[in-house]
Amino acid sequence: MNALIFAAGLGERMRPLTDTTPKPLLRVAGKPLIVWHLDKFAALGVEHVVINTSWLAEQFPDVLGDGTRWGLHIHYSHEGPRPLETGGGMWHARHLLGDAPFIAVNGDIWSNLDYTSLPREPQGDAHLVLVDNPEHNPSGDFALAGDGSVQSDGAHRLTFAGIGVYRHGLLDNWRNMIAAAPGADETPPRFKLAPLLRAAMARGAVSGQHHRGRWTDVGTPQRLADLDAALRR
Repeated sequence: MNALIFAAGLGERMRPLTDTTPKPLLRVAGKPLIVWHLDKFAALGVEHVVINTSWLAEQFPDVLGDGTRWGLHIHYSHEGPRPLETGGGMWHARHLLGDAPFIAVNGDIWSNLDYTSLPREPQGDAHLVLVDNPEHNPSGDFALAGDGSVQSDGAHRLTFAGIGVYRHGLLDNWRNMIAAAPGADETPPRFKLAPLLRAAMARGAVSGQHHRGRWTDVGTPQRLADLDAALRR
C-alpha cells in the first residue's frame, strides 16, 4: 500500500508560525507533525509516500530527504505557488501513487489511531475515519450509519478526521461532479475532494469507522501548544 500526505496548505490560521515553516513541519513533542505520520506508515509496511507541497515547498526535502531513515521512498508532488485543494492535489499526485488503493492523511493532524485498523482497500471508493465533533466543528461533517456506510447527512454526524483509504476510481468523472467550480478549468485543476466524496456516498460507495481515541486538528497556534504539552506529559 502507498500513501499520500496532504502538506500543500498555506497555513494561514497558524501565522506567524507558518511565515517561515510549513504547518506539517511544525514540531510537537520534539518532531515535526508530518514525521508522526511517516513513523506510522513505516510501521505499517508502506513503501512509497507521496507528499504534495506548495508553500515553502523546498523545506520538505531538506527536512525529510528521500525517506531512507524510515525505510520509505518519499516522492514530492509540487503544486506550484497556489495549492490545488484536496481533490486537485490527489488528482495531481495520482501518477505517483500506483494503481492500488492508497491511504491519504492530512499533514496537519495528529491522532493515536492504529493504522492497522484501516482496511487494505475500501469496499467501495473510499473508507473514512470519523471522530467525535471538536469544539471548532460542533455540527460534524458526515454521518456514520449502523451498517458502516458513511452518508452526507444523518442523525449522528461526526467529523472527518482527515484520514482515509481511497480507490483511484473516486476521481473518475471528477469534472462532471465539480462542474464550474472555481479552479476546475485551470491547469492543473484545483478542486475540493468533498463533492466527490458526497457523490460516492449517494451511490453507497463510502464506508467508515469511528475513532474514539485522541485526535487533534492542529489548526491554530494554541492547539499546537496544547498538543505539544499533552504529548510531553
